[in-house]
Amino acid sequence: MDNSPTALFDSYEQDFQQIVSSIRDKVEGDARGEQPEQRKAALRRAEMELDEADEMVSQMEIEIQGIPQSIKPSYQARIKSSKAELQRYKKLAKDLHAQASRADLLGGGARDGMGAPLSDDPYGATSDRTRLLAGTTLLEDGSRRLQESHRIALETEEQGTDILRSLRVQREQIQNSRDTLQRADTSIDRASGTLKKMIRRMYQQRVVIGAIVVVLVLLILVILWAKLWH
Repeated sequence: MDNSPTALFDSYEQDFQQIVSSIRDKVEGDARGEQPEQRKAALRRAEMELDEADEMVSQMEIEIQGIPQSIKPSYQARIKSSKAELQRYKKLAKDLHAQASRADLLGGGARDGMGAPLSDDPYGATSDRTRLLAGTTLLEDGSRRLQESHRIALETEEQGTDILRSLRVQREQIQNSRDTLQRADTSIDRASGTLKKMIRRMYQQRVVIGAIVVVLVLLILVILWAKLWH
C-alpha cells in the first residue's frame, strides 16, 4: 500500500476524473437525446454524480493540508483546475435542465400512446435499489478512506512519540555531559590552586635554604678568621 503523503490525494483525484468522465458522457450525450425521458434520466444521474464529484474535491482539499510545502503549489493548481472543470459541468447541467423544463412547459410534457404521462423515474423499477447500492458503495469507500486516514494519523503520532522520546534521551545525555564538565572544571580549579600553593612553598623553602647557606658560610668565615688571626 502506498503510504506517501500524496497517495490519498491522488486516489481522490482519480475518482474525481472517473466521475467527471461519466458526467461528460451524460451531459454531452444522453442529456441531448431526442427522447424527453432519456434527457431527464441523464440529467438526474449527472446531478447525482456532480454531488459525488463535489465531495471528491472537498476530500482533495482536506488531503492537501498534509502535503509538504515543497510540492503543495502543484497540487493546489490541480485542485483549482478540478474546481473549474466541475463548475463548467454544473453550469452545463443547469442549462440543460432549464432547457428541458422549458420544453416540458411548451410541450405539455411527454406522454405515452394512451395519453398517460411517462414515468419521470430515471432508473425505472430498480430506482431505490440502485440508489441504495450506490449510497452503500460510497459509504464503504468513505469508511475505507477514513480508516486509512486514521491509520496514517496513528502512525504519525507513534513516530512523533518516538522522536520526542529520542530527544528526551539526548537532552539527558547532554545534561549529564554538562554536569561532568562542570565537575571536571571544579577539579581542575582545585588542582590549579594546589599547584600554586606548592610552588609558593617551594619558593619559600628555597629562600629559607638560601638564608641557611649564607649563615653557615658566614659562620665558617668567622671561625676561620678567628683561628688565623688568634
